Amino acid sequence: MKHMHIRIRWALLALVTMLALIVTACAPAATPAPTEKPKITIKLAANPWDGSRVNVAVAKIILEKELGYKVEIVDIEENGQFPALATGDLHATLEIWPSGHAKDYDDYIKTGKLEDIGKLGVVGKIGWFIPTYLLKDHPELATWEGFKNSDTAAMFKTAETGDAGQFIGGDPSFVQYDEALIKNLGLNLKVVFAGSEQAELAALDAAYSRQEPFLFYFWTPHAAFGKYDLTNVTLPEYSAECEAKGAEARDCDYPSDVLYKAAWAGLKDAEPGAYTLLKNMSYTNKDQITMLADISENGKSVEEAAQAWVDANKSVWEKWLP
Repeated sequence: MKHMHIRIRWALLALVTMLALIVTACAPAATPAPTEKPKITIKLAANPWDGSRVNVAVAKIILEKELGYKVEIVDIEENGQFPALATGDLHATLEIWPSGHAKDYDDYIKTGKLEDIGKLGVVGKIGWFIPTYLLKDHPELATWEGFKNSDTAAMFKTAETGDAGQFIGGDPSFVQYDEALIKNLGLNLKVVFAGSEQAELAALDAAYSRQEPFLFYFWTPHAAFGKYDLTNVTLPEYSAECEAKGAEARDCDYPSDVLYKAAWAGLKDAEPGAYTLLKNMSYTNKDQITMLADISENGKSVEEAAQAWVDANKSVWEKWLP
């Protein structure tokens, strides 16, 4: 009888084990947890002037700290950025001056190779400038016609320009029409390129400290206007007809520029979070000038100035977030 009980217990144990195996085999396989697609590194174009650099520095801070992206800033001149954006080697540029890139807009944005992702919010103006102290004895220099007088133009001559007056340009890669303007307006001036924004500012500072004549290509917004009293020389009024003549025949002023941003056409699908942040990004001339002044007057790096702005303006950039 004892052996029978043992056999029954073993039979029951075998039956329970078999049933457990059957239940396990019939149970649906566990669905593995979905793996999140790794984010791509966002590559932003930084053009060779501080306004462009602070824009991408601000975007980098927010993309990395708030959205978890890795961001690479790529230094590139403004004309070379368009082919790189079209291929996706760059993902966005945040400060395009439209007056110099009408053809690029037609070739890249209207064709769908790039996407216009909206206004930056900053309005710029390129032009000819002089230190205002020159107007005390030579009020005629407030307009381009004052430079038609050969004696007046000679005030600006240097050993490098001979009998012609010197006109200081910035970085040769910048969009500029000054050589054509000088020729087409019949002025005895010669363009000499400083080489960079920083070199141009150094030349201005040297001339300003000695109260010397100085005529140069420059733009607003810029922190320099907080340090120097400068006058925008009045050129012949800009018009669409003048623009249509082409760069070589240009004989009118630069227009005001409503700056805009552009992105690789595939960014929206590839990284919708980064796309939304960059599309929403918008601030004022005052915002940008605050950062530029931090660089020029307070000795901060571009990154430090951008971080200070981000720290002080959460209510502005929170609205950019997806």
